[in-house]
Amino acid sequence: MLDGPYSKISLPHRRLRLDTLVRLRWLAVGGQTAALLVVHIGLGYPLPIGSAFFLVAMSAWLNVFLKIQSPSPLRISETAASLQLGYDILQMSGLLFLTGGLGNPFAFLLMAPVMVSATALSAQKTMILGAMATASASLLAVFHHPLPWSGGSEFALPAVYSIGVWIALVSTLGFMAIYAFRVAEEARQLADALAATELVLAKEQHLNALDGLATAAAHELGTPLATIFLAAKELSDEFEPDDPRGEDVALIRSQSERCRDILRKLTSLSSDEDMTFQRMAVSQLLEDVVDPHRGFGVNIKVSVAGPRPEPIGTRNPAIRYGLGNLVENAVDFAESEVCVSAVWDEKSVSISIRDDGQGFALEVLPKIGDPYVSVRSDKTARKDTGGGLGLGFFIAKTLLERTGAKLFLENRAPPEHGAHIRVTWPRAAIEPVGDIDVQRISLHKD
Repeated sequence: MLDGPYSKISLPHRRLRLDTLVRLRWLAVGGQTAALLVVHIGLGYPLPIGSAFFLVAMSAWLNVFLKIQSPSPLRISETAASLQLGYDILQMSGLLFLTGGLGNPFAFLLMAPVMVSATALSAQKTMILGAMATASASLLAVFHHPLPWSGGSEFALPAVYSIGVWIALVSTLGFMAIYAFRVAEEARQLADALAATELVLAKEQHLNALDGLATAAAHELGTPLATIFLAAKELSDEFEPDDPRGEDVALIRSQSERCRDILRKLTSLSSDEDMTFQRMAVSQLLEDVVDPHRGFGVNIKVSVAGPRPEPIGTRNPAIRYGLGNLVENAVDFAESEVCVSAVWDEKSVSISIRDDGQGFALEVLPKIGDPYVSVRSDKTARKDTGGGLGLGFFIAKTLLERTGAKLFLENRAPPEHGAHIRVTWPRAAIEPVGDIDVQRISLHKD
């Protein structure tokens, strides 16, 4: 799940640029003009050239009108884009009506506006345009002018062949539209999820930047605090032991000394010499991860097991955030208990998260980790958690995999019930070789 503002990310539907539709329509106008001239003048086939060029001119004038009305780059709404694409279907249908209907080899261009809609507009708008194109193809199969042919003769397709062309056109239209929509929708979802991931990482980077701000603040406050401490020390020598003002001065002196100690610690936060801050044991990592999720009516058990020394790695916000999302998901869906455990050996470190809920929904288990795929059905969640879109799980999976981890997800074997998530790293990814040597030297000195 996403925390804070990230849980309410709602990116708007993609909108087509007006320039895109205008340029595609200019391309259609050029192609239609060339085809009419070649057929009528080049090949000498008779056709209602005046009516045909009138339809082509309508598209050209529509483009001119749109550019005059909106000369600057503009992203139009789905409704406006749908109306323009609907006009393109009707204009193409009019040309096909004048030039042979479905017998015209260019009849498959009826699919073009639907393909544009499938890649850029919603499923509802695409279905409406697809129904319009299908209706136009159905009418053109029955009502149309004769196909232009040489010698003034009339070329008529057999009825069976016309029906076959109609079936092929409609089938191709449906398949291509669904395929294009699915591919475009997956790309949109992935882009939205990655944008959310970048927001989360930006938040973590902002928190890391506070290190430098703390160091700067400590440096700036050091001088006035030193002055206060020195003045308090000198004042304390001027009062008699039984003077009550001496206690106040002593308090000021002790608190200023405490402030200097705090600032000294802040200064060392970003220093490589502060191994206590820069490094974190696996057991401490688990406690930091589960601590924010205690007190929600679910018992969280933490256990570690493995040969000594315990793995100690550098602090990594991606690992803490990723594991935190997985633990939060387990707490949301657990009935009463979540178990978080860590095991390790010389080659790997593995962290397991188990809950006693209903487990992963079988229909989404193969797709877990994709953006906008909820990892469990809403009915299995606790009533106070609300439904999720699976975006938080996608972010957690992405962050953990970037640290070198592999995620394994399954439902617990009967008679146990619930979900089991195992995150495994090579030990070198958690604890570089240099850190192992330094850690062992430190333990040896202790």
